Amino acid sequence: MSTNLKYLSLGILVFQTTSLVLTMRYSRTLKEEGPRYLSSTAVVVAEFLKIMACILLVYKDSKCNLRALNRVLHDEILNKPMETLKLAIPSGIYTLQNNLLYVALSNLDAATYQVTYQLKILTTALFSVSMLSKKLGVYQWLSLVILMTGVAFVQWPSDSQSTTTKELSAGSQFVGLIAVLIACFSSGFAGVYFEKILKETKQSVWIRNIQLGFFGSIFGLMGVYIYDGELLSKNGFFQGYNKLTWIVCSTGTGGPCDCCCYKICRQYFKRICNVIVNYIVNLDLLFLAARFIPFSVFFFGAILVIAATFLYGYDPKPAGNPIKA
Repeated sequence: MSTNLKYLSLGILVFQTTSLVLTMRYSRTLKEEGPRYLSSTAVVVAEFLKIMACILLVYKDSKCNLRALNRVLHDEILNKPMETLKLAIPSGIYTLQNNLLYVALSNLDAATYQVTYQLKILTTALFSVSMLSKKLGVYQWLSLVILMTGVAFVQWPSDSQSTTTKELSAGSQFVGLIAVLIACFSSGFAGVYFEKILKETKQSVWIRNIQLGFFGSIFGLMGVYIYDGELLSKNGFFQGYNKLTWIVCSTGTGGPCDCCCYKICRQYFKRICNVIVNYIVNLDLLFLAARFIPFSVFFFGAILVIAATFLYGYDPKPAGNPIKA
């Protein structure tokens, strides 16, 4: 892979991680004439874009030969139905998660959402211990405790909070909180399950993401017709779509940028990729907290969450005795 593509992927990942929450939130709260776009259709569009991007990458790996591409897809997907079916479970969970993130951002302010969603670190760690027998060090267990404490402070009610969230009712905030908590658990389980499948097979990440996208599209279309079928029949599948909507579909969670660029960066930059993403997320948290007109409890909770994310990735040189749950 060329050096230019590697660094281009890293640059796109930085942009995607920095702008994701703000663009998704803005797209869901932007007031325009006509109907708002359906988040369920945006999830399906993102899955189709992911499939197309991964097919192009497989095509490139096949030396831009259509026959070789067709043979790879036939041998790795159609001729291995049981291996393909294994992806149905995480794909369904990812589809649920992506829909829940839109619900959360429609009912929570960006700062509260971003801080609370960091609980996915906790769920991923717990599922890694139980499903992959992963061992966590003392610093990692400590960071999880700090993380839970920080999120608890963020959710703590405050009188000054009402001035910044007056447009959001208590009911909608509760819906948003439940949505983001379920998304955290689904993200942790699906991510660890997917990692387990990758370790047990020799199929490429691109093939696995095509399989994920295939099932995700099916589950997503089912959700569209079950929950938004009436609106779909009135205004069509692409109702309310604009340039911002297509940007969200391309850069959002589960989209082609999130899928392809992160995988390339993890493969070629490894540890520095996680460091960069952590720094960006934490800078995002500070920026959002500042724009949020932070009250003492919220800001203290955000600081604890930031500290926990850094501490979780801390790897001391002298290896200590790991703690296993």
